[in-house]
Amino acid sequence: MAERPAGRAPFLVSPIRSVRFRLLAIALLPTLVLLPLFLGVTIARWSAKFDDVLKAKVNGDLTIAHQYMARILENTGEKIDALGRSAIYRDVIATGNSGALAVLLEEKRAGLGLDFLHVVDRNGRVVAAAPSGASPIADPREPVLSAALGGEALTAIDIFAEDQLGAISPALAERARLPLIATPNAVPTDRETETRGMVVYSAAPAPSLAGNGALVGGILLNQNLVFIDTINDLVYRSASLPEGSQGTATLFLDDVRISTNVRLFENRRALGTRVSAAVREAVLGEGQVWLDSAFVVNDWYISAYEPIVDSHGKRVGMLYVGFLERPFFEAKYVTLVTILGAFLLVALASVPLFLRWAGSIFRPLEHMTETIARVEAGELGARTALPASGDEISRVALHLDHLLDLVQQRDRQLRSWNDELNARVAARTEDLEDANRQLEATTRQLIMSEKLAAIGEITAGVAHEINNPIAVMQGNLEVLRSLLGEHANIATTEIRLIDEQISRIHLIVTKLLQFAKPEEYAGYADRQDVSVVVSDCLPLVKHLLKRGEIEVSRSDTATMSVLMNRTELQQVIINLMVNALHAMPDGGELRISTLDQVRDDVRGVCIRVSDTGRGMTPEVAARIFDPFFTTKRQQGTGLGLSISQTLVTRQGGSIEVESAPDAGTTFTIWLPAA
Repeated sequence: MAERPAGRAPFLVSPIRSVRFRLLAIALLPTLVLLPLFLGVTIARWSAKFDDVLKAKVNGDLTIAHQYMARILENTGEKIDALGRSAIYRDVIATGNSGALAVLLEEKRAGLGLDFLHVVDRNGRVVAAAPSGASPIADPREPVLSAALGGEALTAIDIFAEDQLGAISPALAERARLPLIATPNAVPTDRETETRGMVVYSAAPAPSLAGNGALVGGILLNQNLVFIDTINDLVYRSASLPEGSQGTATLFLDDVRISTNVRLFENRRALGTRVSAAVREAVLGEGQVWLDSAFVVNDWYISAYEPIVDSHGKRVGMLYVGFLERPFFEAKYVTLVTILGAFLLVALASVPLFLRWAGSIFRPLEHMTETIARVEAGELGARTALPASGDEISRVALHLDHLLDLVQQRDRQLRSWNDELNARVAARTEDLEDANRQLEATTRQLIMSEKLAAIGEITAGVAHEINNPIAVMQGNLEVLRSLLGEHANIATTEIRLIDEQISRIHLIVTKLLQFAKPEEYAGYADRQDVSVVVSDCLPLVKHLLKRGEIEVSRSDTATMSVLMNRTELQQVIINLMVNALHAMPDGGELRISTLDQVRDDVRGVCIRVSDTGRGMTPEVAARIFDPFFTTKRQQGTGLGLSISQTLVTRQGGSIEVESAPDAGTTFTIWLPAA
């Protein structure tokens, strides 16, 4: 190769002008800059539209509530006007009998659902009134009564003072009385009680006993739960809100809730609580309609408030509807997290791919540049060694590497054959190891099956052989008692001990038979209340509880019964209790709980027995249900848990264990419901 001319400097490329920089910018700019900006703008617009939809929803709800309230006013006015024009009313007026008029008013008041109804003459004097004993205060200067005496029917919302309500009925005054409850975010006040009443006040022209007059009636809205619940049912029908949300409606006198279905506690309505200062200022102070989030008693609601104006044109209260904000906020939050998560997943998946594509372009170019520089420096053996991909860069690289000879090709072939051979050897070796492990596992299972079969056969034979002398001993003991008669009382203790030990031997033999032939000792299965069975088991381990400082705690919530032999169920529970007590030699807590649980669409009952004892290692926990495996050395036989598992699984249930060293142990029994 010709030598490089003296004085020739290597060609340097600016980092910003390099192909690497430009390719990386092209690959990453859309994903890491433009897409996040577009996503941020889109999310912001979507969030604003989401909030606008909620405000539009609550505004529509307020419209329905407003229309219903307007209909109440219109309907009340129509009823009173129709009564004043009716023939029966005019017939009673024609008789001039005030007693008959009072009877008619009481009958119509109850029939029309009014809280009061009375007749006034053209001077504003009350001629007759209902309910009985009412002496209402009628002021001809009031707009409603003034319009009626002038010949025009009118219905409006008006505020009655305590003495006005008391004059009509003490019961109405008492219903209007509400103790004010301190409410967060409300305007401070020195008042302790709200005694005024908000009334649907209606009057229509009608004849009286003294000529022309007016028929006046009304409905007290304080604590009128039928009125407010009807609004809530109309606005928030079933399934009109997502799960977790709750619609509410409220009627305010000034800023005090006088009728509401907002709950202060579980079963107590928030009567007497007050609206927040911000809402009061906007609605009552400025006469605006509030369509926004607001704090209602003890939570945030998407709320709509509108002012209520009385017959004088004064803002005297508010009508409110709203629904819990939290479910919608959580839905928005989940959506935003999902969008961001999807963006991150797309970025994590696409950025490496874009970088790989960019690298597949600039790396070969950089490698060829380095190879040319090495050749110019005199390293004649330098090569690009780029793989053939069929593109323009690959063809240029192939032109540079045309000097590669057959030796290099054969070397690559040998390396390929070597890798393939190693892969085949590794695959065959892995197959042999898998086969060997399967053979060892099968061998252990066969050995264990043979051992269990032999143990079962030997146990059954030994148990039957022991039962015969036991029966003889029990029979002769009864004969001995009979022969000795009263003299047997001398050895009562010794005879009782012999009888107990024989019973103990019989119990041990029965357990061995249950282990060897469980199907023959199933017993009679019956419906069992697991909570009662647990209660019956506790006295049986009372002597063990007294030995150490063991605290017993219970939680019985199970409502279903199980189908199992009572003795067998007691045996399983007592065995788990005893094991738990043995695991706590220095004291602790024994927790027993029962609860209903559905597994694989099957209803059942869970019994959990937990202790705070020493716990078990994973190796020990994996073997505790094996026959004759025990950690109690001389105190146990290793059959208790194995028999318990057999008794439970025979009823279609399961028994599981959760334990860790120094963290206690929990056994869980699940049995299908009867």
